[in-house]
Amino acid sequence: MSVKTVLIADDDSAIRTVLTQALSRAGYSVRSTATATALWRWVSEGQGDAVVTDVVLPDENAFDVLPRIKKLRPNLPVIVMSAMNTMMTAITAAERGAYDYLPKPFDLNQLVQTVGRALEQSMRPAVPANANAGTDNLPIVGRSPAMQEIYRIIARLTQTDLTVMIVGESGTGKELVARALHDYGRRRKGPFVAVNMAAIPRELIESELFGHEKGAFTGAAARVAGRFEQAEGGSLFLDEIGDMPLEAQTRLLRVLQQGEYTTVGGSAPIKTNVRIITATHRDLRQLIAHGTFREDLFFRLNVVPLRLPPLRERTEDIADLVRHFLSRTHKEGLPRKEIDGEAIERLKLYRWPGNVRELENLLRRLVAIDIDDTISAAAVDRELAAAAPVSGRADIPDTDGLNLAEFAEHYLARYFAGFGMALPPAGLYERILAEIEPPVLRAALAATSGNQLRAADLLGINRNTLRVKLREHNVRVVRSL
Repeated sequence: MSVKTVLIADDDSAIRTVLTQALSRAGYSVRSTATATALWRWVSEGQGDAVVTDVVLPDENAFDVLPRIKKLRPNLPVIVMSAMNTMMTAITAAERGAYDYLPKPFDLNQLVQTVGRALEQSMRPAVPANANAGTDNLPIVGRSPAMQEIYRIIARLTQTDLTVMIVGESGTGKELVARALHDYGRRRKGPFVAVNMAAIPRELIESELFGHEKGAFTGAAARVAGRFEQAEGGSLFLDEIGDMPLEAQTRLLRVLQQGEYTTVGGSAPIKTNVRIITATHRDLRQLIAHGTFREDLFFRLNVVPLRLPPLRERTEDIADLVRHFLSRTHKEGLPRKEIDGEAIERLKLYRWPGNVRELENLLRRLVAIDIDDTISAAAVDRELAAAAPVSGRADIPDTDGLNLAEFAEHYLARYFAGFGMALPPAGLYERILAEIEPPVLRAALAATSGNQLRAADLLGINRNTLRVKLREHNVRVVRSL
């Protein structure tokens, strides 16, 4: 078996040396250069079995060389490295036909393994670049290792129509990821339609999704197109899929299995061509165990699971997020503000139970009400203190827009933040949640005289979710006479 040759292009001599040594130890022959010109000459002469290149080279950008390489030698795998660690870098690499993208600083063992996989597999076909894809309005911000992995997955998924399930806490940016999958994917010219299952009354969900015919029910004065019809040829984003009632789940499963649906009150099947993207902050496997979510539907939707990390797991991204949000608020007409380094460090110490959304709202408040041109650590401390419990008391937080599970998490996180403590181990955390939920359920039922529908509305959850929690905590429903 002949020795494979890897071509390296990077203007940093130290990186060329390290890569040459690592790949040579792995049994490969290596040729390295600092320029795109030399790399292109080697490729055009038929040299090399794989390429590892930085994006920015002294004489030419590797993204400009990539299409020529793919046209001349479509089966030559090209691995792109870059210190410009944004989602657009990963997406552009995939669009231009790169085998993989690795952010700098990279893990040397991972790079060697990636080269090995690239040499074993045939190169996937290149996809034309999106001419409108710019870097001035990035939908997702962050350069942490966790976000780099998200970018790589998104870049690969934009080249497919696979069904994706996005999982993450409230405020982590699930809809932003769904939009990125659409806006930079094959269906970018089609519509993107988003539906929040938790925001639609239970009895209207099927009509909302599949449409209805004239006279299908009282008040149906005309035919109305559903979200599937509106999303035809594009992407349908079903947010909070865990709140979908079982009846609608059954109809959605039929769509996924057979590629067709019927409107409410209709009889003729309608073919559909949409990409399904779902999201949830809930554990669907627990819902399956409680009988409120179909297991067969879960496996149909969970083709590619994508977990978004909470902000507390990627605090190194806070500085980039702050700059992004301050720039956005200025473009929206609010005063231009800077932020000092000590204030950034204060933000990194906070637990962020509301995740990126909470950080954005905090910065909007500071920009709007703080009189200084530079946001100081004192100003940040003042706003965070206003959000935290006083003297160890876990005062009830503002729960507008939160469902019961989010309320419990928000409440606990702020309680511990008041003590300046990290959250306790997962087991203790779950036990505290289990202690908080029953009295909240009983209080809601007492306030509504045992009416479960009204209690569910009061708590911001649907009736099925309320019933599950009542059974789970053995809370009795007592109706007043």
